[in-house]
Amino acid sequence: MSQAPSRTVVVLAAGEGKRMKSATPKVLQPLLGRTLLGHVLHVASEIRADQTLVVVGHKADQVGAFVSEVAPAAASVLQEQQNGTGHAVRIALDAAPELSGTVVVLSGDVPLLRAETVEALLATHERAGAAATVLSAEVDRPAGLGRIVRDAKGNLERIVEAKDASPDELAIREINSGIYAFDAAMLREALGKLSTDNAQGEEYLTDVFAILAGEGHPVAIEVAEFAYETLGCNDRAELSRLRVLMRDRVNDAWMRSGVLLLDPATTWIDVTATLEPDAVVDQNCQILGSSSVATGAVIGPDSTLVDTSVAAGASVLRSHSVGAVVGPEATVGPYSYLRPGTKLARKSKVGGFVETKNAELGEGAKVPHLSYVGDAEIGAKANIGAGTIFANYDGVRKSRTVVGEAAFVGSDSVLIAPVEIGPGAYVAAGSAVQKNVPAGNLGVTRAQQRNIEGWVRMKRPGTVSAAAAERAADITPEQE
Repeated sequence: MSQAPSRTVVVLAAGEGKRMKSATPKVLQPLLGRTLLGHVLHVASEIRADQTLVVVGHKADQVGAFVSEVAPAAASVLQEQQNGTGHAVRIALDAAPELSGTVVVLSGDVPLLRAETVEALLATHERAGAAATVLSAEVDRPAGLGRIVRDAKGNLERIVEAKDASPDELAIREINSGIYAFDAAMLREALGKLSTDNAQGEEYLTDVFAILAGEGHPVAIEVAEFAYETLGCNDRAELSRLRVLMRDRVNDAWMRSGVLLLDPATTWIDVTATLEPDAVVDQNCQILGSSSVATGAVIGPDSTLVDTSVAAGASVLRSHSVGAVVGPEATVGPYSYLRPGTKLARKSKVGGFVETKNAELGEGAKVPHLSYVGDAEIGAKANIGAGTIFANYDGVRKSRTVVGEAAFVGSDSVLIAPVEIGPGAYVAAGSAVQKNVPAGNLGVTRAQQRNIEGWVRMKRPGTVSAAAAERAADITPEQE
């Protein structure tokens, strides 16, 4: 049984992308959890490439650093001057003189390409024993794209760039995707024969096909099953269209796996997020980064999860969560903000208009509404009253507050860290607590109330308040 040829992926990522009008290189523009280049590098990993070479140019340091971070095994190759795709591939091959087998060329701005499509390209290439194989697609509007020119027998004759095409060639609807497979040795030889005699004065990689075909070497075409996979982008409008296509593909896959998306058109799920069957996502939701949603959990409507884990049976309603862990059957919202380090145990509750940060709630603990909980540990079944503030920052350092099991903190209280409220202890409403409250005690820091008789009549004469007070004073016990 013959051994499969080695595979080298060359990713073209040197272009500036001027039409993006962005300080960020085009290939590093974000798209549902990865950058454009990140999606392409993921495909390279899925087709089990023996090595991956990324040709960088514009903002090479920034792009190269990204490659090192997300694909440490890949190597960046510098193209100092962008003299065309053929020049870029030649530089990549020069950086790996021992390279042999099959060379797969991918574009760094074609993020919708699937590994299955590349595998189909490689299967056609290897089955035909081709020197070169191009991935093509049939599109309705091919303006600006290179065309596939076939001979009378339907075989590939050449690939022509749009700027160099004749009127008859521009009428062709089969386009060049910019995705190729080559025999490494034949590619090296053909690259040495490229010229810059074309409209752009560049070395076109596509000319390799005409050179090889002219020398009698077999060249092949693999037509993509889904034309949208071959789409690249040059500006933000085109990037937006790719985002919608990616959203629809991701959402369709999750729905077919058993996830209930109530309004897929307003649901955005990063490719790096995970959901389990019978999870429910309501309208206007984003599930981003490494977020995960378990069976029976309900997200939304109007919620955003970033790097957040939501366990089975939990719910997050009209809230924003970053770097939090929402435990089984816990509830969040509406209109609450979970910040990094928040951990909610089983059946705990963060209610409406609550902000938490680096806070842990024990099983069944509740922060029902209108509170800030920062740098805190709240025991099981404890209850934090409305308007409570965990004052964790003194202007220099942050300190921690501990509220014990089944403790009760009355409304409108301030817990001034570091402080501890013992198990079963109570804090009276309106207290500012800066000393520990032992288990089972009541902590009270309110000043004694006093009423100043006639103050409104003396200090606010002629006001609606004074008139109301006078009317109340005129009511006799018999009238009441």
